[in-house]
Amino acid sequence: MDETANSHENRLRKLKFRAWHRGTREADYMIGCFFDKFHAAWGETELKWFEALLEEEDVDIMGWALGSLAVPTDLAGPLMDAFRKLDYVEIPR
Repeated sequence: MDETANSHENRLRKLKFRAWHRGTREADYMIGCFFDKFHAAWGETELKWFEALLEEEDVDIMGWALGSLAVPTDLAGPLMDAFRKLDYVEIPR
């Protein structure tokens, strides 16, 4: 594996960890499931968007997803639209 591929894999591994370790179970499922379902198709633009999303507070992210808060302009667009569908969340029983 070349250095670029290794760097990309490390970046994805870190993003997955951050997506699934938010501090609340609800945020973990919402953000973690979104990452798991879609990250394989993401390029640099999408990865940067997701990294920016992860910098936000869980309460804000959940508010945007549920439609109770307005989405900031810098996070609005097709990825947020997909995120807001919430059809990717699979809660284990």
